Amino acid sequence: MKNTPRRSSPPLRSPEQRRGDPESIEGRTDDLGTLALRVLLPGFAGTTLPDAYRALLVQGLGGVCYFGSNTADGPAALAALSAEIRGANPAAVVAVDEEGGDVSRLHTREPSPVLGAAALGGAADLELTESVGRWVGHELASVGVTLDLAPDADVNSDPGNPVIGTRSFGVDPEQVAAHVAAWTRGLQSTGVAACAKHFPGHGDTSTDSHLDLPRIDIDADTLAVRELVPFDAAVEAGTAAVMTSHIVVPAIDPDRPATLSPLVLGMLREVLGFDGVVVSDALDMAGASAALGIPEAAVQALAAGCDLLCLGPDKPAALVLEVRDAIVAAVGDGRLTHDRLADAARRVAAMGVPATATQPELPDASRQAGAAASATRVDGDLPHLAGAAVVSVDTVANIAVGDVAWGLPPDHRLDPVSLADGLPGAVPDGVPLVVQVRDAGRQPEVLAFLRALAEEGRPAVVVEWGWPSTRDVGLTTISTRGSSAPGVAAVTQLLRGAGWTR
Repeated sequence: MKNTPRRSSPPLRSPEQRRGDPESIEGRTDDLGTLALRVLLPGFAGTTLPDAYRALLVQGLGGVCYFGSNTADGPAALAALSAEIRGANPAAVVAVDEEGGDVSRLHTREPSPVLGAAALGGAADLELTESVGRWVGHELASVGVTLDLAPDADVNSDPGNPVIGTRSFGVDPEQVAAHVAAWTRGLQSTGVAACAKHFPGHGDTSTDSHLDLPRIDIDADTLAVRELVPFDAAVEAGTAAVMTSHIVVPAIDPDRPATLSPLVLGMLREVLGFDGVVVSDALDMAGASAALGIPEAAVQALAAGCDLLCLGPDKPAALVLEVRDAIVAAVGDGRLTHDRLADAARRVAAMGVPATATQPELPDASRQAGAAASATRVDGDLPHLAGAAVVSVDTVANIAVGDVAWGLPPDHRLDPVSLADGLPGAVPDGVPLVVQVRDAGRQPEVLAFLRALAEEGRPAVVVEWGWPSTRDVGLTTISTRGSSAPGVAAVTQLLRGAGWTR
């Protein structure tokens, strides 16, 4: 890793290009309240712009982050919403989490049309990874999104990780780094800004930072040769932004999560030479604000070095104003300097104007199909599946994935709470089964159900749509490395080869 500063590469605008831009804050004197609004990225509820948010945008709100509740009306409505946001504030950032595969805000009713990170890493086709990033960028530009909170640069070294899993390109730092760089180049070639996450690395955790405060107990050398390698590659590729994580890394700072740690964020600037926008992960997550509250977490994140503060989904305008006022008060009492706040606002303004929307073209279908097939692993021999019923175990996805379609359309759904009771009566006796699961390896009740099914002797195959498990359940298992439309097609082809006819 280099120690010399580097700046984000095009398509972002240079200071020379921004000079004279009426929306740039360079050369302006803004009051503290306006500066404080400029660094905030909240999300509102619903598919229409609330009047209170429109007023905040006119006053200078830094931007809006879309979540699932904002995208439900489809791409045309979302494009109109983006236009309305930027009509109220032409400088506003419009952000979203669109990783492809399992994490999609634009494709929730059916699996994403592009492979996710783990499948791309398994396929080891960097040109395809870049083309997927490029397609995502074109799609986001067509609905007015300017910042994609992707790709995931975490090395998923803990197979039981409850929040990263298939969002990661893999377990090898160099492999992850190569795919992160390729995906970033593809996305940013469309004019949409990328945001590598979750610095300094969320892959070696067994705790979900949405719900608690994880710790990564590794030494500084391991951090450097594993966690930081993909982020260094993202910086080299010119990523516009890097997102922090709400995790404690005692080797660097034993007391504060990365989002609130000037030591950790100083390492991003000084060791990796990153000169772009540091985006906080959502500050409503327990790892950031359970002990502090969102307004105080926002103040500490800014003081630590964050530039754009994601507040989380479905937030009332009153909370945004409360955070603004807390920032202003912190400048007044000396806990946050005016220069730090102004610098953060300057960096956010430098991310540039929206990309010119173009019609997205999916990566070559045969190439995606081949990649999905090569990333899919089959452990055991497939039984004869003529007439097989598809049974989905409806485990709750982690918060980052959300409530989205996954896998094959099921004939029957099973509640994980009642798995100990076995198959319900609605599942016909004697027919072969295709049992769909997600991350069974970290769910004892699902593993117990699958083992009991194996003991019954009924022909069955398990399709694992989450992170591949190393736990033997006594059944042939197809591991997909994440759900997507190409992944579903690859599994369908395998099952049909075993006599499945649906």
